[in-house]
Amino acid sequence: MKLTVEPVTLPLEHPFSITGYTFVSLEAVWVTLEEGGVKGRGEGVGVYYLGDNQKVMLEELAGAKSEVEAGADPFEVAGRLGSKGAANALDCAAWDLRCKLEGKSIWDLVGITPKNLHTVATIGIGTDEFMAQRALDFRDCHNLKIKLDSERPLERVQAVRNARPDASLVIDANQAWTRELLEELIPELAQLGVKMIEQPLMRGQDKELEGLKSEIPIGVDEGCLNLTEYQFVGKNYDVVNIKLDKCGGLTPALEIAKAATADGKRLMVGNMTGTSLSMAPAFVIGQYCEFVDIDGPLLLEKDIEGGLNYLPGGEVEPPKSALWG
Repeated sequence: MKLTVEPVTLPLEHPFSITGYTFVSLEAVWVTLEEGGVKGRGEGVGVYYLGDNQKVMLEELAGAKSEVEAGADPFEVAGRLGSKGAANALDCAAWDLRCKLEGKSIWDLVGITPKNLHTVATIGIGTDEFMAQRALDFRDCHNLKIKLDSERPLERVQAVRNARPDASLVIDANQAWTRELLEELIPELAQLGVKMIEQPLMRGQDKELEGLKSEIPIGVDEGCLNLTEYQFVGKNYDVVNIKLDKCGGLTPALEIAKAATADGKRLMVGNMTGTSLSMAPAFVIGQYCEFVDIDGPLLLEKDIEGGLNYLPGGEVEPPKSALWG
């Protein structure tokens, strides 16, 4: 087996701001696994708040190359990598290679009949006018996700709601709020029709949600990186956001989805930006999810050739096997 690693840097259409961070480009890695002339591909983006960047991903994958090429199981190697972005790229490439070697689709392997998904389009933090305009830019997408911090959150949501009275809204505070602010905002956010609040409090402050009475479901993202963390913090949340770059690939993501579903949790699939090569395996997890965020390619100046087909309304078709799976 041959393992090839390639850095990929692509510009975003607009700078994209969340609490404490602004994305201006996608900085990913591509992994290609080749066996007998058959190739499988995967993309890793990494998790910026863990220091898991393109440089770290490239270094870890370079270290894994000799092991994989000597015959080690790439799924097992991916599971041992410290960089979960690198692990994601390798794990997803291994899934893609397995599909193509066995002549089966990813749907055959996971036992799912795929359905089209409806993704959110994500609006980054900006002025009220900017955020309202972005809501209008995404007028073909019924579901919107609004990034917020602690500065004027209600006014920003109101601006988006005024621009798009038809849209279904979820919001993401990316750890920017306190329990007190959350309790203050919930009634008014409910009046604005917000369907879910994602990661309102800092990672590690999950117990502060105990006893919270909320008419809006509360979701966890940064506070739950993997299955082990889910088992500790899941009880404090209604919704679990599963990201392949966060947990290390499709393999662990399926494990989290299974455990959370068994516990009666509502699921969301998310992304750290990415091309359609990242969104394709996330589409598999999306089959289990009520909330779907696979809009990474919509934030880029240009997606890769042969990418996912995004239809009006935010509807997304399953990936073609030539792309992945």
